[in-house]
Amino acid sequence: MHDDEKHAVLTPEMCRAARAFLDWTQADLAERAAVSRGTVRDYEADAHAVHRSTPTLLRKALEDGGVTLESRQDGGLVLVQVRRGGDGHAARTTDFSNT
Repeated sequence: MHDDEKHAVLTPEMCRAARAFLDWTQADLAERAAVSRGTVRDYEADAHAVHRSTPTLLRKALEDGGVTLESRQDGGLVLVQVRRGGDGHAARTTDFSNT
């Protein structure tokens, strides 16, 4: 992962999608990111400004859970989850536009 990819912003929409890919509840993500469930709820709802470290903590937890967020050349982001099955690897991708 390049430094610019590492620092791409995790949007509320991407957070919800990544959490859904992992089949995690907001409480699951909160526990893994060491934040409150209310913080996850408010971030995903884009309810108000959150502490500047919150997106980084959420992104790290999601990536540790198996989701990869990659920057596209056109400025968008791609969310990729790879799961291992009995017959190899299966991947799902979702593109997000920054526009």
